[in-house]
Amino acid sequence: MIPIDWRLEWQRLRQARFSELSLEEGGSWPWLLQVAACAVVVVIVALGARWYLASPVADEVADARAEVETLKSQYATRAFQAANLPLLERRMQELDVRMETLLSMLPTDSEVPALLDDISDAARGQNLEIDFVRLAPVEAHPFYVTQPLDIQVRGDYHRLASFVSRVAELPRIVTLHDFTLALADGDTGGALVLALQAETYRYEPEAQTDTASIKAVSP
Repeated sequence: MIPIDWRLEWQRLRQARFSELSLEEGGSWPWLLQVAACAVVVVIVALGARWYLASPVADEVADARAEVETLKSQYATRAFQAANLPLLERRMQELDVRMETLLSMLPTDSEVPALLDDISDAARGQNLEIDFVRLAPVEAHPFYVTQPLDIQVRGDYHRLASFVSRVAELPRIVTLHDFTLALADGDTGGALVLALQAETYRYEPEAQTDTASIKAVSP
């Protein structure tokens, strides 16, 4: 191996005219310049190879990390759902039971006349005079229909209040609306006339608007 005279090579590098250098004469360049040129080429090739080979891998790694995060999120959600599944099932069962209980409190078509009789009996039980207790046209809504009932009775204040309380306590769901209280015409004994509308409900998944016949109940 021929020893390198570093001083001579450094002098040749300093005296080199870079503007006159040619790649075709690279073998005659100063040795230090050849080493530097080779190092630059190696670095360029290494960087190019890294970009060409590593860039797709880096993209795949990034995609894989994103997928892992998505799977972790899905796992956490499903784990939470699985842990709470018994509780959710129990609540669904409770809601089903409550729904069945509420539906059982709604009168069917065949039970509406009996409901009218119950309201009339509540009025008679308070010794009230019944002007009418009758059905009004039904009102259809999604999944259920509203059955209004027009009621007008007369008597003293306390008996009327007791009548309203008894109607509200009926086993079937009945709501009371549109109260009107006035003195009875020509009555000097303090009798009052109470007019109101009661509403009950029927569950019908395919509720259709129909017209109920009017039924009057005489005292």
